Amino acid sequence: MATDPKEEFFMTPFWGEVVGTMLLIIFGGGVCAAVSLKKSFAYQSGWIVIAFGWGFAVAIAAYATGGISGAHLNPALTIGLALQGSFPWADVPMYIVGQILGALLGAIIVFLHYLPHWKVTDDPGTKLGVFSTGPAIPHTFANVLSEVIGTFILVLGILAIGANKFADGVNPLIVGFLIVAIGLSLGGTTGYAINPARDLGPRIAHAILPIPGKGPSNWKYAWVPVVGPILGGAFGGVFYNAVFKANVTPTFWIVSVILVVVLLGIYFSTKNQTNAVNESM
Repeated sequence: MATDPKEEFFMTPFWGEVVGTMLLIIFGGGVCAAVSLKKSFAYQSGWIVIAFGWGFAVAIAAYATGGISGAHLNPALTIGLALQGSFPWADVPMYIVGQILGALLGAIIVFLHYLPHWKVTDDPGTKLGVFSTGPAIPHTFANVLSEVIGTFILVLGILAIGANKFADGVNPLIVGFLIVAIGLSLGGTTGYAINPARDLGPRIAHAILPIPGKGPSNWKYAWVPVVGPILGGAFGGVFYNAVFKANVTPTFWIVSVILVVVLLGIYFSTKNQTNAVNESM
């Protein structure tokens, strides 16, 4: 039986990542909007609602597109899987472009869905928080480290979950609860981007959309939820191979050295900021 050319075009891994990441942001960014924007019925319903909203967002997106692209939905996971050896490097750029594009589209849909609520919400920071993350305490080294740790746990957890046998169709739900656990336990420091596309795509949307009363998009911080998750995801992939599969490769040592060097570089280059934060507390 011949395959429909239209189906061949749309049912590709690239479009799977676009649609999957779009769904991720529609539900994840949507819960942030619901909790944060005034006149929403869910206004000020709290951190637990946000954590579960993001968990279900990941699960639903994974159910929708897992059979098409594997539902990475996250450049840090894609890079981690490539370093771990279970994903081809040749497909990494295509996946990352699809993820960022999907996140951008998802953020635009969230903006449109909550269209009248932006004007009645006064605080520009609250509006930015619907789209992208920011630190509870600005502290560059600690903020990067938080994203490294959170994404390391994410990638390690996904690989460990994938190695276990569950009933058919349960894996995405378990991964969703992993996201909830990370949000509740580790998310209070930086808002747990743990995904460069989840932060960068919506941040671009915030910058270009005509949001009433919006402020700057905080590009000074924007590198943190990109670099931190990539470092954490990369280390999660090689760590899984080394510890869970007893496969210590040169890649493990290279990634480990890069991680340590980058973190030390950030620490010493921002040491004055660290001292200033300590003095103010």
